[in-house]
Amino acid sequence: MAATGTPAEAGRIHSMDELRGFAVFCMIFYHGFYTAGFLFGSEVGAYFFRFFAPAEPFFAGLFIFISGIACNLSHSNLARGLKLLAVALGVTLVTGVFVPQDIIVFGILHFLAVCMILCGLLDRRPARARFRWRQPAACAALYLLTRSLPAGALGPGGAWSLALPRALYAAGWLAPLGLPGPGFASADYFPLLPWGFVFAAGVFVGRLAAGGRFPAFLYPRRAPGLSWLGRHALLLYIVHQPVIYGACVLFARIPWPE
Repeated sequence: MAATGTPAEAGRIHSMDELRGFAVFCMIFYHGFYTAGFLFGSEVGAYFFRFFAPAEPFFAGLFIFISGIACNLSHSNLARGLKLLAVALGVTLVTGVFVPQDIIVFGILHFLAVCMILCGLLDRRPARARFRWRQPAACAALYLLTRSLPAGALGPGGAWSLALPRALYAAGWLAPLGLPGPGFASADYFPLLPWGFVFAAGVFVGRLAAGGRFPAFLYPRRAPGLSWLGRHALLLYIVHQPVIYGACVLFARIPWPE
């Protein structure tokens, strides 16, 4: 369909692909620095990993937010969620067998799969729901309130947080909710609290997209490369880490002159 007429007639919202592609681009480099720095002992990799670590919640949050928007444009969130859950469990199996020290128990794929499944079960007709700004605003407030929950507190962090009883974290099976037990470990960890509120904010904002009410400037394609990355985000997430690891192995075997 040609990108003419009203936004609703313009078809795909390419800015969503481009922003998701930017988040994937950042993720690939971030994981590359981690692999080089902490699995292969590269001081440069470790330095850049620590340098970019404060930005990781922002590009991960951007990816989650856009995934929430996309739920309003999906024909079957339940089916998408179940397929993604199968992929996520495969990631857990592979990391547990080959890199048990870096096993991924409840990473971003597990998180997104659960959110999609819940969205499919609880909100079957989001396009008919009305959008109100207080909905994403409430999600933002709840995110800040629960931001430190996995670390044992309520609040945005630091002096603004309230420590919670350790008894809440005694049951290890509550880790997906945001209450990791003493022995819990996951190289990639995105619990439902607080990140579920970022996803929910995207779902609420996505009602504008479902009704063709996004601003017109969001529809045209401006960065084809980022758009391609965004459209193939899942595939790239699955293959990027093995590719990075293989590249580091080959790089380490090069007989560099002393």
